[in-house]
Amino acid sequence: MEARFRHSPVFMITLCAMLFTLAVPCGGQAPQYSLILRGGRLVDGTGNPWFQGDVAIADDRIAAVGSFSGSGKVEIDVSGLVVAPGFIDMHSHSDWTLFEDGDAQSKIRQGVTTEVLGEGASGGPNVGSAPVKNVEVGGQDRQIRSLGDYFNALEESTCSVNVASYVGINNLWQSVMGNSFDRPSPAQLDQMKLLLEQAMQDGAFGLSSQVMTPPGSLATTDDLIELCSVVHKYHGIYSTHIRNEGIGVFDSVNEAIRIGEQADVPVDVIHLKIADEKFWGNMRGVIELFENARKRGVNVQANVYPYTRGNNNLSSIVPPWAHEGGKSRMLARIKDPVERIKIKRDIENGIPGWYNHYTAVGKDWGRMLISAPGPYQGMTMDQVIADKRKLPDSASDALDIFLDLLHEQDGSVSTVYAHHEERDMNLAMSQPWCSIGSDGSALSTTGPLRTGNPHPRNFGTFPRVLGRYVRELGVLQLEDAVRKMTSLNAAKLGIYDRGILRPGFYADLTVFDPRTVQDLATFTDPFHYNEGIVHVIVNGKLVLNAGEHTGAKPGDVLRKAQPR
Repeated sequence: MEARFRHSPVFMITLCAMLFTLAVPCGGQAPQYSLILRGGRLVDGTGNPWFQGDVAIADDRIAAVGSFSGSGKVEIDVSGLVVAPGFIDMHSHSDWTLFEDGDAQSKIRQGVTTEVLGEGASGGPNVGSAPVKNVEVGGQDRQIRSLGDYFNALEESTCSVNVASYVGINNLWQSVMGNSFDRPSPAQLDQMKLLLEQAMQDGAFGLSSQVMTPPGSLATTDDLIELCSVVHKYHGIYSTHIRNEGIGVFDSVNEAIRIGEQADVPVDVIHLKIADEKFWGNMRGVIELFENARKRGVNVQANVYPYTRGNNNLSSIVPPWAHEGGKSRMLARIKDPVERIKIKRDIENGIPGWYNHYTAVGKDWGRMLISAPGPYQGMTMDQVIADKRKLPDSASDALDIFLDLLHEQDGSVSTVYAHHEERDMNLAMSQPWCSIGSDGSALSTTGPLRTGNPHPRNFGTFPRVLGRYVRELGVLQLEDAVRKMTSLNAAKLGIYDRGILRPGFYADLTVFDPRTVQDLATFTDPFHYNEGIVHVIVNGKLVLNAGEHTGAKPGDVLRKAQPR
């Protein structure tokens, strides 16, 4: 193993600072910086107490922090404001929206400077039986077959945020198995491992699995351990949307821990929650699973978003077996009278091991808010059912109306579910190993990315933490909240030159007003940017200046360093 993989984060921080110091001219002349932020309250990302000082930037790097001499080509007075490292969104779905609008408006305006993509499904690979992916770059159509293709296309397209990505289990599985629910042969699993290895060589930070629904749910624990043996070779991470977030949450967390322990890889559990009212109040027991595993040397951590509602699709209420063969086969089963009876029975009664959104919300259609664009946008499912019952020849049974609606909408209706509670979420959020991720996409209040009724987390996650959970409720201290948005996420990924205010680090910074920062997006009116995010700097360039997007697109694709 190369020596650089044995270095600690502290060593890397010191080395970066030393190298940068050697590069600064001497001779008594005060250095000239490209930008200086003057007089801010510096929250450096480590969790240390804030201190007053300045931050100087030279090109794309932080040049000096605290008290120093010299002047900048541009100087901004940030008195009364907090200067922090740029926020790292540990769980983002902007994989394709960044090609539509590289300004990444809803993320930049939250203070996000780096997005971590690829939960379950990633930009690549898309080969074999997987659906072909195409994007338009510079007026030309580009086919995306590998994660490397995706990274190259994104670099050519340019965007305002930095991007890192996992490789998704769905891509590996569909590239080899298509829409089949058959078990992979040893040779087919080897094919998946080869695709995973190529993605790691392309710069993926690890493997991400969404094992709640197909195709990811088709992977067994042993399959995932085998795949993570490749991740181990590349010093990557295993990020997982666990198999069951409801009454099966304990077994599912234990599965994630087992995978990390046996494959010897770090684990990050995506949006940790207890999403079934029958198990609310049991977060302390879930936390004990993490703590006990960490005590015996398993590096298992988690992230959360600061909302008690999550987003999924109405199709997730249809039992897994009915999805075999893809959407067209599911729609055919919905229309088949015999198959429909079986589908309704399984929805009503459940299937062992299956996380059922319908029963998780107490079979309460009023706790399902449709976020998809169209005639039902912004309505709860109980309202839709009531309206449908008034129509001639409509079914009266709620499950029949639901299935008819799903068929009418071609098998896909994005929906927000009210399925977990504040008490559990706050307890999870306050754990030292639990960081922040939005589970949202880079959207906009105008243009093509203003569509439907999306979850407010797309617009408000990070300001909501700072406004509600720091200033109003005191669930977190300011310094620890910033740590959970910056250096903790950087450390999970193994990025040691971002996430902390240190000379030599990349100049990703967020400046906000701690007195006013607050989310404004709501579940019924989500298209609002936030208050209190004042300046955002990405790789030394002002992208948000006094609350206005400058149009700059200095974001980089961050590829994981390769072992040599």
